Amino acid sequence: MTEMIKERLRAELKASGLTTVEIAKKVGVSPEMITQYVTTKKLPRLDTFARLCAELDLSADYILGLKNL
Repeated sequence: MTEMIKERLRAELKASGLTTVEIAKKVGVSPEMITQYVTTKKLPRLDTFARLCAELDLSADYILGLKNL
């Protein structure tokens, strides 16, 4: 499940057209944290996850694998 979350998050971050620095600034974390979310086992805290979804206009249900697009 963690792999699917990372894959979907990675794809949506790329599709956003924003840089890692831009996304990190909008969400309030370091660019390194954004990179860790998609390359390591580290997942964002719930509040950070909610901000990521809001900034990228994503469904949390989709990222979590509860729904498909």
